[in-house]
Amino acid sequence: MPDNLNLLFICSRNQWRSPTGEEVWRKRPGFNARSAGTSPNARKNVGAADIRWADHIFVMEKKHRNKLMAEFSRLLEHKPIHVLDIPDEYHYMDPELVDEIDVRVSTILDALPH
Repeated sequence: MPDNLNLLFICSRNQWRSPTGEEVWRKRPGFNARSAGTSPNARKNVGAADIRWADHIFVMEKKHRNKLMAEFSRLLEHKPIHVLDIPDEYHYMDPELVDEIDVRVSTILDALPH
């Protein structure tokens, strides 16, 4: 793959989990990363431009996928959305959270056809 993969990380308030995912993956060669939230009071709200930009979307919980599907169904028709099943019980860059995101995202990306 000559181009970087664009990874979008989504949680509710874009405070702890999704910014951690962005921080972990944007430093890796071959990847660009962004984060956003689904809540109206998120630090950065997810928008249509984020969805269009992303090659892969990683949500922390099923409720985030459901919210994205309700709001952006047409834009998401050909976008893979991966549910990481990471509960909202970590702080930003918590070492355990970093490990969970790293392992789960790596497992998904490694399984993709190259």
